[in-house]
Amino acid sequence: METIKQGYYSGERALFHEHDLILQDTTFADGESPLKESANITLDGCIFKWKYPLWYSSNITAQHTTLLETARSGIWYTKNITMKDCSIEAPKTFRRASDIHLDHVHMPNALETLWKCEHITMYHVQAKGDYFGMNAKHIKGDHFTLSGNYAFDGASHIELHHATLLSKDAFWNCEDVVVYDSLIIGEYLGWNSKNITFINCTIDSLQGLCYMENLKMVNCKLLNTTLAFEYSSVDAQIASRIDSVKNPVSGSIQANEIKELIMEETRICPQNTKITIQQ
Repeated sequence: METIKQGYYSGERALFHEHDLILQDTTFADGESPLKESANITLDGCIFKWKYPLWYSSNITAQHTTLLETARSGIWYTKNITMKDCSIEAPKTFRRASDIHLDHVHMPNALETLWKCEHITMYHVQAKGDYFGMNAKHIKGDHFTLSGNYAFDGASHIELHHATLLSKDAFWNCEDVVVYDSLIIGEYLGWNSKNITFINCTIDSLQGLCYMENLKMVNCKLLNTTLAFEYSSVDAQIASRIDSVKNPVSGSIQANEIKELIMEETRICPQNTKITIQQ
């Protein structure tokens, strides 16, 4: 493979359709799509300053590399990309891409990031921005931190460990999600979703966990959570007090205390849900 050190490129499509390159300490300045349709590229200590750097690319490895805020919409339609110890300052990164591996990646402006992508792994990733992971599929994450609303809307086949999500309307319209040992803070969690499991999680959610099918919760805490489980089928083992529960449609709920239990016979059949208070 050819190695380029301390390169400086400007102008549109500077290295269009290049392949089998190692780029070290190289800067891509003004000019769109510098590595469009590239393949078998290694990036080490590189800087991208302008739009669309890696579109329709394949087999990309990047470390200690930075996408500045102006490198927006940076990685679309790309297959098999690994990024380690990188900073992505730009919004709308990753769209309709696949086989994405992020390791110690910081994304402080992750608005509309990872849309319609699939086969994603995230390890020690920090992100901030609304509409993260919309309609994405097959996601695995460990020590993932997100501050941003409407996360993972329409996504499926998600497995998260040790995550922190500060997110209103997270996991809406989702299917097949398992979250372990995590903290989730934000209203209206999980509406209209199916086959969602939380294990050893702490959740703070106004009117969360409603309109859900096959919701399972194992050894979870619900803090400041009111009007929970409305119109949901649920199997919940809650190791805390629940401030209020409203109109679950079926299943079982076990908690240390339920301050307010609302079961409206005109809307649901109360006998379909077993309520157990257990200290």
